[in-house]
Amino acid sequence: MVRLPAPCLVVLAGPPGSGKSTWAAAHFPVDQVVSSDRLRAVVGAGEDDIAASADAFALLEEVVARRVARGLTTVVDTTGLDAERRARWRDLARARGTACVAVAFDTPAAVCRARNRARPHPVPAAALTAQLRAWPAVRDALGAEGFDDVLAPEPVRVVPPAFARSGEAAARQAERPVELRFALHLGEFGGGAATLRTRLREIAVAAEAVGFDAVYVMDHFRQIPQVGRAWDDFCESWTTLAWLAACTERVRLGTLVTAVTHRNAGLLAKIVATLDVLSGGRAVCGLGLGWFAAEHRAYGYAFPPVAERYALLEDALRALPVLWGPGGAPFRGRVLDLPDTAAYPRPLQERVPIVLGGGGERRTLRLAAQHADVANVLGDLATVARKAAVLRAHCAESGREVALSHLSTALVGTDAAEVDALVHRLRPRGADPARYAASVHAGTVEDHVGRFRELAEAGVGEVVVRLPGLVDAAPLERMAPVIAAFR
Repeated sequence: MVRLPAPCLVVLAGPPGSGKSTWAAAHFPVDQVVSSDRLRAVVGAGEDDIAASADAFALLEEVVARRVARGLTTVVDTTGLDAERRARWRDLARARGTACVAVAFDTPAAVCRARNRARPHPVPAAALTAQLRAWPAVRDALGAEGFDDVLAPEPVRVVPPAFARSGEAAARQAERPVELRFALHLGEFGGGAATLRTRLREIAVAAEAVGFDAVYVMDHFRQIPQVGRAWDDFCESWTTLAWLAACTERVRLGTLVTAVTHRNAGLLAKIVATLDVLSGGRAVCGLGLGWFAAEHRAYGYAFPPVAERYALLEDALRALPVLWGPGGAPFRGRVLDLPDTAAYPRPLQERVPIVLGGGGERRTLRLAAQHADVANVLGDLATVARKAAVLRAHCAESGREVALSHLSTALVGTDAAEVDALVHRLRPRGADPARYAASVHAGTVEDHVGRFRELAEAGVGEVVVRLPGLVDAAPLERMAPVIAAFR
């Protein structure tokens, strides 16, 4: 199965009767296929109205151009024998940064003639003969014309770009497995407040059962605009973690991440230590710079300039281990002054892990290398690989080892048909299915195994995933075989 990245422009090439339309119908939704024959029926008396060909091709060019400009996967179903048209389509795709592939239908001439004769309105024999004679030269030229690839008419899937090479990576995982930790990220609390505690318990228990190693929650006081509306139900993070601690036995629990501006460092240390004790030593302290200015204003919190927040962040990273440690010696940082750091009970863990969120390569990752246990970053594979290299360089300077984690969304289906069904059910009204699929990494179990293997190869030790539609255990159960592949 060949994976094509969405969006892509697929140019079919082959004489009449070579099987182009049949192949396109088997592998692409009908609304992605732009057919010169069908357009003859739009501008002429029917698909066999040869006199309408010029108008049909003019319309085809316009439709293809507009679809490519909108970033929509498009299959051009013509003979593809005209070199100038092929060049225009390639240029359209290149100008938009869209992958462009050709599919060559090298069907024996006798088969093409037999199929043509079986049509209700066959192509005139003389025209078909001319196209069959022209085909070998076209076939031999395709490889040098600048297409991203020239394919035989084999099975294909159009997938989000993150899965373009996931098949090979999944095979590597099957042959030479590596381990990877998985954490569930909770950032939505819909479904009604009256049943929220029950749903959270069901989700947490199921997450533990399918193999998740940790559960993280966002630390905000209202829903963020990237996810929902300010008036959506949104639970306070550390209270939620306390409830999850009571519902579970094994998973680690923490925030991803607590803004350093949200809580006094001493109070935060006390909250985390309490969670660690009551959870049996499972607390994780996520910490970050803070970014949601509107949230701070709404709740009357100061939102200092970036430089001041960085100073506070560095002080907190240094102070928290002191507050969790023995004694009560004072702590004095650049902006943080704690006259007495005595805080009991101390955490059960010898060191509560600190996860520093943010991918800033000059300051944030340097702070992670100096003071944190884990750096959490966002981005595609190339971005993650670059940040992993930067983190390693900072760690070489600090003489410490710091793990790397990655946060993203994962919509998992057991097969391609289920993936498509989930995308159409969960996508917002009016949203392009391909764009939505890319935004949530919608893919099969094999797709996700490959993507996570690539992240592991880039240096990631823990993947943190948001699961769209997480109102019950079903999305967690679909994730189970992905996790199992890394055990």
